[in-house]
Amino acid sequence: MAPKPKMTSFEKSSLVVQFNILFILISIIPLSILYYLYHQLKTTGQIPLTVDNLTFTMIYVVLGIAIGYFLMRLIIMRILRLTRANQEALQAIIGEDKLREISTDANEVVALTRTFKEVIGKLEDNITKLEMTKTTLQSVLSKVGQGISSIQNIDKFLDLIIETITEAIGGKVGILFMLNDAKTHLCVKALYGAMPGFAKETLLVCQGSVFQDVVLHRKNFLLSSSQVIGGVHHFESPFVAVPLMLHEKVLGVLMIAGRKMNADFNNEDVALLHSVAMQTAVAIENDRLHIDAERSYFDIISALALAVEAKDPYSRGHLDRVSDYAVKIAEKLGLSEESKATLRDAARLHDLGKIGVNDDVLLKDGPLTKEEWDVMQAHPALGEEILKPIKSLSHLRDIVRHHHEKLDGTGYPDGLKGDQISSLVRILTVSDIYDALRTNRPYRKGLSKEESATILREMGNKVDQSIVDALISTV
Repeated sequence: MAPKPKMTSFEKSSLVVQFNILFILISIIPLSILYYLYHQLKTTGQIPLTVDNLTFTMIYVVLGIAIGYFLMRLIIMRILRLTRANQEALQAIIGEDKLREISTDANEVVALTRTFKEVIGKLEDNITKLEMTKTTLQSVLSKVGQGISSIQNIDKFLDLIIETITEAIGGKVGILFMLNDAKTHLCVKALYGAMPGFAKETLLVCQGSVFQDVVLHRKNFLLSSSQVIGGVHHFESPFVAVPLMLHEKVLGVLMIAGRKMNADFNNEDVALLHSVAMQTAVAIENDRLHIDAERSYFDIISALALAVEAKDPYSRGHLDRVSDYAVKIAEKLGLSEESKATLRDAARLHDLGKIGVNDDVLLKDGPLTKEEWDVMQAHPALGEEILKPIKSLSHLRDIVRHHHEKLDGTGYPDGLKGDQISSLVRILTVSDIYDALRTNRPYRKGLSKEESATILREMGNKVDQSIVDALISTV
């Protein structure tokens, strides 16, 4: 590519300076001729107008006119270029039709006055729109910030995101889709707005659909109210869809369909939606990394708990069996999936504190002395201390610490009573006692289901008898 030629100092000077220079240059030839004729007339008393002199004079005059024409043409062409550029800029601001209307039947001064008035009006409109966009963006960021600080569940956070952005740009329906690994289907992750029967529907990223460009080519999609959305019969126009991207990888699609006000979505709406989509993709990825980290922490702690269990040949499999009993009781009582998951994890870690109990005490065949019993009773509190630094496992700490508490206050380590003991703790307590009764010990053989159930019944108000009933009906 050839380098751009540098402008001379003359070309960079203002039009006034250029005009003055060219005017002087143009004036030199006729002034020189006039001076020559004046000088001859003054010295000789006559003007020597011979044929040769007249020819010479005509050549100089024509040459002067030609030079003047070309030099003045340079300035006029520059003025025309500036005028054309200004007209194009004005047309971009106020529109071609408005510019033509202003220029019709008006002199230059009136046209210029009207043009400035229109430009000022457009600037004021842009400032107003900018303020509205700023207010909308602040509202969105405020709600999202509140959501980040108060919501731990990513699904609830995504519901808040889609609700906030849909309301912010005046949409009727907002949907957050997540893309499957094969990049063939979009599954609804969050939905806001009235779309009966659509919540569980999956869309195919097929050839020719609006989502193909969004997902496969990472393009924003904008459709006006006068257009029809091909291949997507669920949504009304106007319609806007943007990809959820992270490191050039598409995770899903954020879309808004329909509008409460009688207007199309514009580029500012697309830009706002695109910005929210980028931040949402980051939040989704961070949640995934957070879940992976939590699972890693849990696996490490579980390995420690299994190491403790492996010391005692009589207790091997105890953690898994207690977990199984606790989940069965939770299912019988109709508890949520979240509660069942908490019980399952807590059961695997409930004896973690025994890692701090000496093997002489932990594996002793006979009865424990008072001092040894004090050491053994400290293991629930020690298990909680091990979990305390790990924030993601904080929901397990209460169950791990109190799984040896009794409803009548005779348990340990805190001697809690009645309602001080949560329902999940009560479930794990019954499950733990039942498995201990059923397992072989150095000093006795494991009891039968019936014998174990009888002992639990005889414990009376020490354990929750409704949970005992649920256990007996499931084992």
